Amino acid sequence: MGLKCGIVGLPNVGKSTLFNCLSNAKAQSANFPFCTIEPNIGVITVPDERLNKLSDLIEPENVVPTTIDIVDIAGLVKGASKGEGLGNKFLGNIRETDAIIHVLRCFDDPNVVHVDGSVDPVRDKETIDYELILKDLEAVEKKLEKLNRAAKTGDKEAIKAVENLNKYRAHFEDGKAARSIQLNEDDKEVVKDLFLLTDKPVLYLCNVDEAGLSEDNVHVLAVKDAVKDEGAVVLKVAAGLEADIAELEDAEERQMFLEDAGLDEPGVNKLIKAAYRLLDLQTYLTAGKKEVRAWTIRKGMTAPQAAGVIHTDFEKGFIKAEVIKFQDWIELGSEQAAKEAGKMSMEGKEYIVQDGDVMHFKFNV
Repeated sequence: MGLKCGIVGLPNVGKSTLFNCLSNAKAQSANFPFCTIEPNIGVITVPDERLNKLSDLIEPENVVPTTIDIVDIAGLVKGASKGEGLGNKFLGNIRETDAIIHVLRCFDDPNVVHVDGSVDPVRDKETIDYELILKDLEAVEKKLEKLNRAAKTGDKEAIKAVENLNKYRAHFEDGKAARSIQLNEDDKEVVKDLFLLTDKPVLYLCNVDEAGLSEDNVHVLAVKDAVKDEGAVVLKVAAGLEADIAELEDAEERQMFLEDAGLDEPGVNKLIKAAYRLLDLQTYLTAGKKEVRAWTIRKGMTAPQAAGVIHTDFEKGFIKAEVIKFQDWIELGSEQAAKEAGKMSMEGKEYIVQDGDVMHFKFNV
């Protein structure tokens, strides 16, 4: 599954520092491959210690983690919705993402100038929200123009669509994001093709100084209060500290640095995992001598749907899935030992895949 998160934020909030940390394979839990598609897109691995544990037992030729694309959305300033600061181009980039990581400056430092003259993460959040809402309002109004003509002819579907679009328009005019509108799923279908920016799940990332990691400062508390009704995720990270961690070449040095800082893992790892959960995703594994690999699926997927992530033929010709729970494999030491202990189950088309299942698919096309 191709998954993409966009990082947004005003200038000088630590967004670029964070992107550079995320785009550095050394910041991950293992030395997996990293590549850059273009200057503002990084492909990052989802840290998963289960891959390392299986790899230690199996010693495969390759280890392939699952990945998320991170897009650095530059140029968001006041007026972005009207094209300021290359706004149209970058707002278009956000439209292509599955979720938004909104970086907010939550640290005081007189040496780092804020674009608006003072540190106020709630104001910064509202600035970005305003631009995204204006862009969504523009998209809804364009669609309304087209459908109004059809509605005037008495087309019942068009009339219903116009009614729901007007609800969205009023919602945006009140300064509210699409994700908070109270409509049923059928009524929301009218905007599916618009890929509304404010309908995407959001993770608010508070960029703090090192002291702010152990205890919420006034800025973090203000952010949490401002978003308490959004159902959004709020996470803290010290981008400056993460940059120092990412520069360390040796895994043991990184671990010592983390321990000295009182951290169990890099903050960017927590961010990646949080983004994964935000999108309601989970991982299943395939394991063999050639390859140990993680596969991304949405929670609730059946075995055939999970097989289809590998190849559509696997889903079309699905017969059954051999499933071993990750913990059983690790405790017993091998696939064969799990089989002999009765820990391998044969699952059919109705099986709902669980996070960490180690699977082998039987299919016939």
